Amino acid sequence: MANLSVRKLDEDVFSKLRMRAETHGVSMEEEVRQILKQAVTNPIKLGDMALQLFGEKQGVELELPEHTPHEPLELLG
Repeated sequence: MANLSVRKLDEDVFSKLRMRAETHGVSMEEEVRQILKQAVTNPIKLGDMALQLFGEKQGVELELPEHTPHEPLELLG
């Protein structure tokens, strides 16, 4: 397995990472591994994030306006 060192980590980030690891009952090193793994294998898409924040599970029903196509734009040449 590969190793990685992170220098110049902000104290606030370090503190929050320590608290997060404690909450999950793992070491800080394991917490970082889990965060990095999730970030590179399952990135959250903007649409999915919007649904998580504003979707039906949050009690919000969004009505999208009807899309009306338009003529293509003319490019100046």
